Amino acid sequence: MNETTFDEDALDEAYQRALSEEKAGRFETAAAAYRTCLSIDPHDHVGAHLRLAAIGAGETPASAGEAYVATLFDQQAEMFEDILVRQLGYGVPDLMARRLESLGISDCGRVLDLGCGTGLVGLALQGRAREMFGVDLSENMIELCFDTEAYDHLFVGEVQGFLEDFEDDEPFDLITAADVLPYIGDLTSLLAAVTGRLGPGGLFAASTETFSQAVSAPAGFVVGRDHRFHHGEDYVRNALAQAGLDVLSFEAITVRMQDGKPAPGHLLIARKIA
Repeated sequence: MNETTFDEDALDEAYQRALSEEKAGRFETAAAAYRTCLSIDPHDHVGAHLRLAAIGAGETPASAGEAYVATLFDQQAEMFEDILVRQLGYGVPDLMARRLESLGISDCGRVLDLGCGTGLVGLALQGRAREMFGVDLSENMIELCFDTEAYDHLFVGEVQGFLEDFEDDEPFDLITAADVLPYIGDLTSLLAAVTGRLGPGGLFAASTETFSQAVSAPAGFVVGRDHRFHHGEDYVRNALAQAGLDVLSFEAITVRMQDGKPAPGHLLIARKIA
């Protein structure tokens, strides 16, 4: 994680000005303020790149960026479950566990939970994993996850980097990514890394958020006004196939509530092609 070497007060002033202008519908001046944020903090702890893309004033980035994601979830860790689960109705981990069981997968073997957060997937799969690993960018999230006692091993790190650099060569039987792909635009490299860590016939279970048919997304994904990546079904299916993953299940779900409305997405289960 990059050390804070920028003027935090100046960044906060520019960021608050940008938010105010965006809320008022003055997107041109909001964009100028977001660009000021990037000039102060090139590592982008406030997610200015995402916000520029969301208001149509910048290119869609490949991901939300490590600095932004770590900062966001470090700040939200203590109230994460209250907001996401109780207030917004987020239930992807339980949906994932039930879908695996419906496919006849009761013994999950050696499991890696990408973006484990406070440990909701680990709790949903408790008793069904021989060995449970979790990795998350947020140190505060990992501390809370440790308290669940649902994981055998926990790591602080960026998910793709962990997949590529983890020194343990034993493959995983299941890799999960609940509410992770909405922070990654281009899924190609991540899915290739997932496949590389799965054993023969290993499974990948993940959730995505999607967009309405009215949205133009030539790349297959866009940054929504919620500053999360929304992926089209065809894009995700093609990315999975390209990575050597065969879709077992691909179902439409409501991921959570967003601004009082259901946020549409997909829950997918895919198997590594032998």
